[in-house]
Amino acid sequence: MIKNKSIGTIESVKGNVVEVKFRKQKPAINNLLYLEEDEEFKLVVHSSSTKNKLFCLSLSLTNQLSRGMKVVDSGNPIDFPVGEELLGRAVDIFGNPYDSKEKVVTSKTWSILRDHDISVNIDTKQEILETGIKVIDLFAPLVKGGKMGLFGGAGVGKTLLLTEILHNILGGGKENERVSVFAGVGERSREGLELYQSLSDSKTLPRSSLIFGPMGENPAIRYMSAYSAVTLAEYFRDELKKDVLFFIDNVFRFAQAGSEMSTLMSILPSEDGYQATLESDLASFHERLYSTKDASISTIEAIYVPADDLLDHAVQSVLPYLGSVVVLSRDVYQRGRLPAVDILSSTSTALNPKIAGDIHYEIALNAKTILKKAENLERIVSLIGKSELSKENQIIYKRAILIKNFMTQRFVVSESQKGGKGDYVPLEQTLKDVNAILVGQLDRMPEEKLLFIGSLRELEDGRETSYFTSEK
Repeated sequence: MIKNKSIGTIESVKGNVVEVKFRKQKPAINNLLYLEEDEEFKLVVHSSSTKNKLFCLSLSLTNQLSRGMKVVDSGNPIDFPVGEELLGRAVDIFGNPYDSKEKVVTSKTWSILRDHDISVNIDTKQEILETGIKVIDLFAPLVKGGKMGLFGGAGVGKTLLLTEILHNILGGGKENERVSVFAGVGERSREGLELYQSLSDSKTLPRSSLIFGPMGENPAIRYMSAYSAVTLAEYFRDELKKDVLFFIDNVFRFAQAGSEMSTLMSILPSEDGYQATLESDLASFHERLYSTKDASISTIEAIYVPADDLLDHAVQSVLPYLGSVVVLSRDVYQRGRLPAVDILSSTSTALNPKIAGDIHYEIALNAKTILKKAENLERIVSLIGKSELSKENQIIYKRAILIKNFMTQRFVVSESQKGGKGDYVPLEQTLKDVNAILVGQLDRMPEEKLLFIGSLRELEDGRETSYFTSEK
């Protein structure tokens, strides 16, 4: 029972923003409030409106609210249940089940807006975390404990790629070492169900926790769902000392939810139309996702790019936090090459000799050089045909196509895609095969034969050896 309860009165309701007046003691920012006549109806304090009024975000439908209703301060912020009991479950921002199973019961709860201790011994060791996806491991490798962003417009395969990474990394780890936390922020319910079923089919669900703030929910729920997921990831890292794979789909929806709330509170936006606090909103979320010497949090983020414009301010605001940037291209997607990664636009801070190693760095650099030269030849080819290129340029153009086709891949989580079983390709094999293309061992190979294969060994097993030439 709360002693000396602070009681306020609803002054106005605008969308899911509720203005509450407190005549005496005001509740603290981020405190949870509830209706005096219905304790299940919850609000969270966001900011001050005037001297005695507060803007509060409704976490329930507001159609039952009216002016004059009494609101009670709980004295506490939003708490989220934390523990291994969340593994294998899909829940909302309060830990209530979405998966039609029994209620989640844990011995601990943590505040989702808790302060993080930045004085801890942060791990600075850098090592490559393999994803089994050729184009990512070669051109935009992920560092263990780092952050990767998957950028792309609608329908180019961000969620599918993110799900494949989740399956490949989690499936390759030992059960006591690695768990995953998935934050579905503004995601379609259908996509959430498909992910849940995919993880269940691949036997990785028992080591995964899913926290959803679906597209149909109000912006406050969508916004807070990211913090609930981060809180659970912090618990696995700090208390259980487990390496965590943190996935969020979609960071743009997180920023958009903040913008919607800002508009409803009549806060003046910045010049580009987003909330003035966009950078600090993204910082408060990203800066909690760090690694310690005991355990790591490796983050993979899907970022929707509105109108395929990478210069959008919300998209640009995410970039400073990322070590690896993977750009998905609509043009590549329409050409039928999946995953639809724009290789020349994708990059990683790990792609240097000190982290990736000399061999990886040189192969990736040489491959990008050929792709860039071939891009400059595209206009000539489109006008007069590749037969009119010089002999040297014909070789460059052919090898570029071979590399781009070889970067296509069947996914384990979508075996219906291009038919056949999905492939996990080790980085060592990818480097070996791409180097074979670079040195000219496949110059006689028909380009289409490299589409949607795992490694070149598939061609050798399929008696395609007559196309190979000795190393030059």
